Amino acid sequence: MSPSPPIPHRLKPEDLVALRERYRLERDRRIRPDGTSQYRRAAGDFGYYAKDPYTERADRDPKTDRVEAVVIGGGFGGLLTGAKLRQAGVQQIRMIDEGGDFGGTWYWNRYPGIHCDIEATIYMPLLEEVGYVPKWRYAPGEEIRQHCIAIAKRFDLYADTLFHTRVTGLTWDEENAEWQVTSDRGDDFRARYVVISSGTLTQPKLPGIPGIEDFQGHTFHTSRWDYGYTGGDQTGGLTGLAGKKVAVVGTGATGIQVIPHLAEAAERLYVFQRTPSTVDVRDNRPTDQSVLDSVRPGWQQERMQNFLLNVTGAWADEDLIGDRWTSTAKLQRQMLTGSVDSNITDEERDHLDELADFRKMDEIRERIDAIVTDKAVAETLKPWYRYMCKRPTFSDLYLQTFNRPNVTLVDTADHGGITRMTATGVVVGDTEYEVDCVIFATGFEVGISGVLSGTLPVTGRGGMPLLGHWARGPRTLHGFYSHGFPNLFHLGSLQNAAAVNFVHVLQEQATHIAAVVGEAGKRGARWIEPTAEAEEEWAGIIFQTAPKTFAFQTECTPGYYNGEGQPRPVMFSYGPGPVAFHELLREWRADSIDTVLR
Repeated sequence: MSPSPPIPHRLKPEDLVALRERYRLERDRRIRPDGTSQYRRAAGDFGYYAKDPYTERADRDPKTDRVEAVVIGGGFGGLLTGAKLRQAGVQQIRMIDEGGDFGGTWYWNRYPGIHCDIEATIYMPLLEEVGYVPKWRYAPGEEIRQHCIAIAKRFDLYADTLFHTRVTGLTWDEENAEWQVTSDRGDDFRARYVVISSGTLTQPKLPGIPGIEDFQGHTFHTSRWDYGYTGGDQTGGLTGLAGKKVAVVGTGATGIQVIPHLAEAAERLYVFQRTPSTVDVRDNRPTDQSVLDSVRPGWQQERMQNFLLNVTGAWADEDLIGDRWTSTAKLQRQMLTGSVDSNITDEERDHLDELADFRKMDEIRERIDAIVTDKAVAETLKPWYRYMCKRPTFSDLYLQTFNRPNVTLVDTADHGGITRMTATGVVVGDTEYEVDCVIFATGFEVGISGVLSGTLPVTGRGGMPLLGHWARGPRTLHGFYSHGFPNLFHLGSLQNAAAVNFVHVLQEQATHIAAVVGEAGKRGARWIEPTAEAEEEWAGIIFQTAPKTFAFQTECTPGYYNGEGQPRPVMFSYGPGPVAFHELLREWRADSIDTVLR
């Protein structure tokens, strides 16, 4: 690997003090005492915000049969699990999803400008198996959604799928060694294995703005885009907004992508911002010829592993991806490993990680000054917090949008967000902005789906509720399964690993689950279940190694990463990181898989 670049400039100790104070002040401007309760659910009177606008719900008879495996969730986690189970020889697989087709987040999110922010060759899984190479470095949403459909077809996952269906209960039948599965469609069937991959960011949330129900114009959430109103498609062309005044609420990852298209189409666009995002260069382009030339057996896995090594701090001989994710990781490692400019002082050396962070954020802020012509607007767009306080975003269009004469940036930080809504507009402080349409780019409820939220009751051996078993904290082996809940598997980062490219983590999880199920079949095991001792040992490992992020998150500006400024001191992930964790799983499968087979 070539030497890391030298530090471009020096920050004096007094500069660090001033920056920390600026970050604290900007955080305090945005903290609200109501925390996550400042949002309201897209349910009840607001349930229409979560309604599926893409696929008509079809009537069907309830299922009362038996299958070998049920996979709850049709996003990448569910698709990967279904594919890996199929490869492991499982014949009867029933997929279940609340959407009208496969895709998960890519089924729901179809807003104009939607793209992934991870290179498509490592984000879109099973490319070799499907026989596909992405057309763009950062694939548009529709290309990703179609790839989800292709995976489902390739592995025959449509054969017994229940769409527009929510599982309402899982109950273990000890005598028959199977799960009773019930749903909101009247289903009541049995399954030997159940895999839960329902995601954590699936249910749209709305800001709890007083008077939101009084607005007489048009409203919708970005994850349920109303093309019947706006016209156009994911590439833009929103002709239905011609002559209209539009408000968009939210400037996170979704807002960054959709706002340029709204600005191009609307007569007037008001962008309501609480906290600006970091907006780095995207530089999207057709897939490089060098990538096309590298397509050979194992090519995608090689690229995925190389990216994971680079962004998690494990040294790799080269950087095959070479994007803003890996360059940022290299800068942080340079600061943390002592490979630094010899001119740096001892006092600065004590804050190397903080220096790297500050300098990256300076780069982000300098880019705003270079692009946005109105200096006051540029200042309002500048993010003042640590780099990973919010998910980084990338765009070559967003900042330029604020040079358009029809775009107004409305900063709500000093008002605790939008003050209220009226029949005709949006009010911030004492100023009302009259609009015809309000679009909520306000994200999703964190953790509202799945067992942790309580929306999917799970009852194990002896009538024990899973949340009761987890009353003192999650109790699993490797994050996958719990004692007293045989043949039940979980996907996600809980007591497992996390990474920027979470699809890679999901692929490793699906591979592990399929390998365990396959081995159970070969050995004639009735069920798969860890011992209570194994649970306790793993909980201890997680407690000892989990990243200690509470202090960092407490200092961050509020957002969904830190519970809107009220983080909980919980430690759920495997501290050594995904590279070490995946190796641990491989070794465990080779040496200890028999410990969970009964």
